[in-house]
Amino acid sequence: MYKRQPLTAAATSALGAATLVAGAAHHLDLPEIPPHAERVRLGSLDLAARRIAAHRGTAVVLADGDPGFFGVVRTLRAPEHGLEVEVVPAVSNVAAAFARAGMPWDDAQIVVAHPRTLRRAVNVCRAHPKVAVLTSPGAGPAELALLLEGVHRTFVICEELGTAREQVTVLTSDKAADHLWRDPNVVIVIGGAAAPDGGRGTWIAGRDPGGTGGRGWAQPLPADPAAPASAGDAEQLRALQLARTGPRTGDLVWDIGSGSGAFATDAARFGAAVIAIDTDRAACARTDAAARRAGVHVQVVHGHAPQVLERLPEPDVVRIGSGGAPVVTACTDRRPQRIVAHASTRDEAEAIGAALTAGGYTVTCALLQSVELDPVGWAERERSVVFLLSGTRADHVP
Repeated sequence: MYKRQPLTAAATSALGAATLVAGAAHHLDLPEIPPHAERVRLGSLDLAARRIAAHRGTAVVLADGDPGFFGVVRTLRAPEHGLEVEVVPAVSNVAAAFARAGMPWDDAQIVVAHPRTLRRAVNVCRAHPKVAVLTSPGAGPAELALLLEGVHRTFVICEELGTAREQVTVLTSDKAADHLWRDPNVVIVIGGAAAPDGGRGTWIAGRDPGGTGGRGWAQPLPADPAAPASAGDAEQLRALQLARTGPRTGDLVWDIGSGSGAFATDAARFGAAVIAIDTDRAACARTDAAARRAGVHVQVVHGHAPQVLERLPEPDVVRIGSGGAPVVTACTDRRPQRIVAHASTRDEAEAIGAALTAGGYTVTCALLQSVELDPVGWAERERSVVFLLSGTRADHVP
């Protein structure tokens, strides 16, 4: 049942027969609650569920929005409580927010932001062009905006939906931290890469899990005579780096020494937020162009590692394409879950491995040799040899 909206006939009938009513403080003030009914304020849902299970009578739980959409139904249906649940839904906060904004939302990502999950919610906003954020105290529009520093987005902030004080505000993300916002609110975050279908809609809610830019990943790069050859751009190495790091929605990836932008683009296609760093402005331009071709968003930063890393937000995984052991040490200080790097010589590989170990990471190293063959004459075209090192944080359980 949606707070302060008129109750439906089914909801009114259920509430009128209740001998126990559970809900937030504003729910328990509803005049439709029978005066004789026991009232339970929802704090711990598990505790309330146990009270309901022990109650002899008819219990009704009041919840904002659709209780089956990031709501109480999941907890109430947990096997340990043994409850039979009949759901009387109302319009969800997300549906109401997009209706007020006059926007479709079948192509939107939807996340819940609590103080403990705020960073991952922000990473989704970095990576995807349309995100609805269900906020909470301490993880609202201002906090979203502060963590999005350096990334331009448009916020549609819907406060107190369904009430007489309902208000919809549209502003840029850099202005959101300057205001106080009323709870509850939903923030629609718009920006980043354009939808791959040109905004015509898709066959599945959210973003197509198949990604953009065609099938597959770690594909051969298009010929670019202006780009210097680099072992880090080899598709076989990139494929293993992606396998070792496992970028996913909610992650923030650093790609240090992005070069062609191939790894950064592939990581973004997996749904991760990506910051690509390079000292070469031409490489930064190539990375930006590669991301645009693929229809994904990559934040490109020009600068020298490790100095430039100090002002960047905390990463979940890091790929180091250049900089060697000093950059590895700077990255281990930020405690990402996984780090991958490569080296062209054994001495360089040993130095990188020692830096990872000293930083508290469990290290694996493989010597990769790949040979490209001409499928017409089966003659050897090119041979490459590289050391791949990966570090997993010792205190992190995969």
